Amino acid sequence: MRGPNRRKIDRVPGERRRKLARAARLVLPALVAASSVAAVGWLAFRHGVEGDLLRIREIRFEGLARVTPEELLELSPVHRGDHLLLSDLGPAQAALARHPWLASVEVRRRLPPALEVRVVERRAVALVDLNGLYLVDERGEVFKRAAPGDGLDLPVITGLAREDWVDRRSELQPVLQGALGLLARWRERGLEKRAPLSQIRIDPVYGATAWAGEQGFEVRLGHGDLAEKLSRLERVLAALEAEGQKPEVLHLDNRRRPEWVAVRMASAGGVGGGPVSGGSPAGSR
Repeated sequence: MRGPNRRKIDRVPGERRRKLARAARLVLPALVAASSVAAVGWLAFRHGVEGDLLRIREIRFEGLARVTPEELLELSPVHRGDHLLLSDLGPAQAALARHPWLASVEVRRRLPPALEVRVVERRAVALVDLNGLYLVDERGEVFKRAAPGDGLDLPVITGLAREDWVDRRSELQPVLQGALGLLARWRERGLEKRAPLSQIRIDPVYGATAWAGEQGFEVRLGHGDLAEKLSRLERVLAALEAEGQKPEVLHLDNRRRPEWVAVRMASAGGVGGGPVSGGSPAGSR
C-alpha cells in the first residue's frame, strides 16, 4: 500500500504548489481591496475629521434687522473652525433662541462647510407697564424689559400689576391681547393718522380707556362692541375737526344707550368744559 501511494504522489509533482497559487490568486484581490478601503478610510478620517476639510468656515444669518450677528455669535456654542458634522445643532439653536428679540431660530448645515441661521425677529407693538416698562409683541408675549437703546415710540398699556401678571398670567393674557386688539383696530381704521394712541388703560370693571392725539384726549370705550364704537368715534372726531373744536373726554361706554356719544370739550386754554351729549351715533352738541 505504501509503494503505490508514494508512486502516485510522485507522478503529480507540484500539485500542492499549484493549489496554493490558485488560492492566492483568489484571495489576493480581496485583500488588496480591503487594504485600499482601509487606506481610503484612514485618509478620509485624517482629512475629514482631524483635518480642515469639513471645518465650519462661515456662519451666515438671515432675517436680522434689530439683532446683530455679533450678539448671536457670542451666544452660540458652535463657532467657526468647529467640525460641521460633529457639531450638535440642537443646543446651538436653543442658545440662540434665548435672545429676547428672536421669535424663532432654525440652524442648518451647508456645503462648502458653513452654518445657515434663519431667524424671525419679534415686532414690538406696545409697551406694558408691569412696575417697569416691558416690550410686548403682536401675539401678546411680554418678551423684554424696555431699554433706552431700543429706540421705540410705542403706546403704553397700563392697568396690570406685576404681581397679578406673575401669579395669574394665563388669566390676564386675554386682557392684554384685548388691548392689543384695540390698538390694531385703531390703526386699521386710520385713526392712528388723526389721533395716535399714547396709552391704553385696561380695567376689569370699567373696560378700556384710551388717550390719543397731541393733546392726549381721553376716550372711554368700556367693554365690547369695539368695531361699532370706533366707527362712531371716527365720525365724531371728523365732525369736531370740521367745526374746529377739540375734545377732552369722549364717552362711548354708555351701557343703556350704547349709540350715544358724550363729549366734554376742551376750552381755549386746554381745560375741560361742560359735558355734551349726542343723540345719534355720530352726533355731539
